[in-house]
Amino acid sequence: MSDTSFFADMLQSITDRGRQLLFSGSRATQVAARVDLQTLCEMLLSSRGEASGMALAAEILDRWAALEKEGAQKFLHMLHEKFGADTAMLEQTIEHYRTDKSSAAVIALHQAAEPRRQELLRRLNHAPNGTARLVRMREQLLASEDRSAEYHALDADFTHLFGSWFNRGFLTLRPIDWSTPAYILEKIIKYEAVHEIAGWEELRRRLAPADRRCFAFFHPRLADEPLVFVEVALTRSVPSAIADVLDEAREQINADEATTAVFYSISNCQDGLRGISFGNFLIKQVVDDLRRDLPGLKNFVTLSPVPGFARWLAKARASATEPLLPDVIGQALTLLDDPNWAEVESSAVEVQRILLPLAARYFLIERTPEGRPVDPVARFHLGNGARLERLNFLGDRSSKAMQQAHGLMVNYLYKLDDIVANHEALAQRGEVIASPAVKSLLTQNEESRRGGNGQQGSRPFAHIMNSKLGGGRK
Repeated sequence: MSDTSFFADMLQSITDRGRQLLFSGSRATQVAARVDLQTLCEMLLSSRGEASGMALAAEILDRWAALEKEGAQKFLHMLHEKFGADTAMLEQTIEHYRTDKSSAAVIALHQAAEPRRQELLRRLNHAPNGTARLVRMREQLLASEDRSAEYHALDADFTHLFGSWFNRGFLTLRPIDWSTPAYILEKIIKYEAVHEIAGWEELRRRLAPADRRCFAFFHPRLADEPLVFVEVALTRSVPSAIADVLDEAREQINADEATTAVFYSISNCQDGLRGISFGNFLIKQVVDDLRRDLPGLKNFVTLSPVPGFARWLAKARASATEPLLPDVIGQALTLLDDPNWAEVESSAVEVQRILLPLAARYFLIERTPEGRPVDPVARFHLGNGARLERLNFLGDRSSKAMQQAHGLMVNYLYKLDDIVANHEALAQRGEVIASPAVKSLLTQNEESRRGGNGQQGSRPFAHIMNSKLGGGRK
């Protein structure tokens, strides 16, 4: 028996005994059946015994799991309405802090400002399988159509707690291969979010060959549930298209022949942990493990999707009140409206000429309101210390990639000596570290497809874009 299963069995035994103490006897059972969830939650917050607390937590989570959609929404609403901060106590501590700036007053203010539901969630976490069930509860919250203030307040509490519970220090990295238990391999198939795995045979092709590797990060309270997994191809060169990696007819090589490790799929597995940072440098640990086992590896790169690019470009094209693109560029991009444009050589050449400088701007200039790169995959890799190395036109011709990014893929380079400096450049200065080839796309001279009176046609592409887009970051 593993340590994890022994611990889980022990918790379940303690919980069962606690339930016997709380709900023993026919009268107590009848009373318990009439107690609503709000009362049970109040009982849990006032409980002082470990066994009784675990029993109450298990009872609450069992009842929550049995709720239909409407009941589950009412439960979340109740958490917001009935288990917020004690406003009277908060006002009192605020007034006290105005006259007393001591450490004790700061601590009292912090405690009074914390919503009671945070402590409630901590105590619910003590139930057997409590962490996994709370992750599912947040998944339910994120799936809700409600985006009111109470939704944001409740999600902020989950995010605050999960940010501590799923700290990078708690995660363990484990290799996944064809001998991994089937119940975990099934989850790899289920959770693959970048390049769909059609079934067991395709999974075997990704795990069994000598030039393939896979790693997953696990949390001790979700022992059999991968949080993130990384699929790796061992190659002799940096690929520019996903077909070079996943093609059934590709040439297989021995692991010791490889010079390059390609991270071609990184999937977050738990929807309830969406937006929760597991810390930076996850990929660095995978790199360290690969280098230890395969010292001949020299290059560590990704072949990554660009899920936000088509949406950003569509918004730029559709802007009527303040056009984001010069007319000549907008006209050329009408080629994208033909679903078969990539199959027509002249169209593909023209789209490539226009699209790559726009993609460079998307990565290097565009920002969220918080000052971060707009592309979610870029935020992950750049935050992990990678360099934006190369833009790959039509790197992925699948329908999903054509819809999300007009087929664009990118290589991010993980150079161990530069990872920390690259991370700090983004974190401290908001700077995206990129290769000279990518940077040159912003300044290369692009003659417009139709130059109008001829004046604009000879102007540098970057000058046209900056004059239209205002030049600075968003």
